[in-house]
Amino acid sequence: MTRSLLAGAGITLVAQSAAIACLSGGQRARLAMLMLRLARPNFYLLDEPTNHLDIEGQDMLESELVEHGAACLLVSHDRAFVRAVATRIWVIEGKRLIEVDDPDPVFDRLMAG
Repeated sequence: MTRSLLAGAGITLVAQSAAIACLSGGQRARLAMLMLRLARPNFYLLDEPTNHLDIEGQDMLESELVEHGAACLLVSHDRAFVRAVATRIWVIEGKRLIEVDDPDPVFDRLMAG
């Protein structure tokens, strides 16, 4: 069962036998998400969670967050990821926390400046 769970998380059979230090950043991130999934937290705090994930890993993380339905506070510059998982979006402007309906103007300002 353990090998099936690891394979389902995108950890190949070869990687399953390797030391964690030998795994890629994406494989370590997938392993961490599998550990979180098994722990079944009701709250995630994520800082740039897609930075070390390949596209498949990003898709798995998106699915995990949406399907699990746990509360999540995340910081991300990944426009597609935010659009896929966020239900409310807050921005800090002038030392104030402001809720916005559309994150695109915020991302556009970040890219311009």
